Amino acid sequence: MISNKKALEMIDVISNMFPDAECELVHENPFELTIAVLLSAQTTDVSVNKLTKHLFKKYKTPEDYINVDISELENDLRTIGLYRNKAKNIQKLCQSLLEKFNGIIPETHAELESLAGVGRKTANVVMSVAFNEPSLAVDTHVERVSKRLGICRWKDNVRQVEDKLCKVVPRERWNKTHHQLIFFGRYHCLARSPKCDICPLFDVCREGQKRYKASLKEV
Repeated sequence: MISNKKALEMIDVISNMFPDAECELVHENPFELTIAVLLSAQTTDVSVNKLTKHLFKKYKTPEDYINVDISELENDLRTIGLYRNKAKNIQKLCQSLLEKFNGIIPETHAELESLAGVGRKTANVVMSVAFNEPSLAVDTHVERVSKRLGICRWKDNVRQVEDKLCKVVPRERWNKTHHQLIFFGRYHCLARSPKCDICPLFDVCREGQKRYKASLKEV
């Protein structure tokens, strides 16, 4: 792994590339954001936003999601992947939310993670975006970028990646850095076709160098 100083220098470059990065899930309140994050698992934000544009007009409260048959909710989610599991998880979440917090999204990590279907990543996103509390959620983009750049080890799990990033990045930058790393992974350092040829981090990126050397051997 590279040093913390070098890692922060890399993140500074990414910050300059995407200074206006922000959450792309369309929502109007913490409840809608929580539902959108659950729906976004293994699905693009674009697909989720297309769905929630209509979904959030029909379902406005936890009760709305619970008071329909699961088959109806599944049908409303059919345009995204894993819709059956997501329908079940949403109803469990809403039931849990009503039983524990009177239907109001709680404002602490621990309380959020006590809700059915809410894991650490979802809690971090909600705390960061909805309540502006310093959090650095690790999704597939953040994990991929952190490992490719050598900020973290390939064998690190998601929590280890989060801990490393939180150690490298000043706390007051966690929220913004989360979105900037996502944008870097979503629009530049793509999973299948990273833009290594125009990347300002190419010279210090272990994955980029590896890909370049492999391409030379193929010539």
